[in-house]
Amino acid sequence: MPANLTPEYLAAEEDYRRAQDPAEKLAALEKMLAALPKHKGTEKMQADLRRRLSRTRKESQKKGPGHAAPFYYVPREGAGQVVLLGPANSGKSSLLRALTHARPEVADYPFTTRLPTPGMMSFENVQIQLVDLPPLAADFTEPWLPQVIRNASASALVVNVNDPDDLEEIEFIEKSLQDWRVPPPGLMVANQIDRPEGTANFAALADLYRDRYRLVAVSAASGEGLPGFARAVFELLGLVRVYTKVPGKTADLTAPYVLKRGATVEDAARHVHKDFAEHLKFARLFHRSGEHDGLMVDRHDVVHDEDVLEFHV
Repeated sequence: MPANLTPEYLAAEEDYRRAQDPAEKLAALEKMLAALPKHKGTEKMQADLRRRLSRTRKESQKKGPGHAAPFYYVPREGAGQVVLLGPANSGKSSLLRALTHARPEVADYPFTTRLPTPGMMSFENVQIQLVDLPPLAADFTEPWLPQVIRNASASALVVNVNDPDDLEEIEFIEKSLQDWRVPPPGLMVANQIDRPEGTANFAALADLYRDRYRLVAVSAASGEGLPGFARAVFELLGLVRVYTKVPGKTADLTAPYVLKRGATVEDAARHVHKDFAEHLKFARLFHRSGEHDGLMVDRHDVVHDEDVLEFHV
């Protein structure tokens, strides 16, 4: 019998693969066990997960400096963690300052950032964690950078759209990531678009890289393009927001459940409460556009961003 693993289980499994310490592994394993479909075809998987949970719980209870998280480790927060990669003086720290409450040092000299600096960015009603990293440069690259990039949900490559030297730096960064066997950035962020020739330079950059990246133009100084960057990051993470309502009442649109793209009505119900998923008879789907009559949907129907669901159990 096939396991029919859910997107929620696969996401938890990915979290486990990227986990840095026993506490993170424990959290991921607990999510995996909760999300694993319970039937005869998964009995061996359930037993294996319980054994791994028991072993990991023992590891997480151990004390001592040998089990301390490394200094560069940044725990994930929010809907996802996106690291900002780029050459020196590309404006990563300025971008973090403009989009979050973090206050990294910003200076004209290179290698200002020496340690990972996190901050929480708002995209509408979702919080996404950005992490500013030291530059990736041929002169010097911190040896622990690959591990931080692997731990993140995704990465974005920030470049100075007006610095021709950044073209060579992009090649170096791409080769380094390939050598480290870490996923390439899904987004290229062209900073300083507000400077003279910035728009023309961005058009040239897009001609070179549009086949490999989604490109967005921003100015951390003026704020131009920052809302578009936030949306691009949300879409890069492959997320959807789902709201819930009870019959006869309006939905609370301020606090969505955040799921991976491709999740189903059943996955959404499980996020609300595991009993909802187990006993779900059907759901009604509403849209923010103001439809009054909810469309009846099956537990296996895929949800889309900003769907409103009314569960019937």
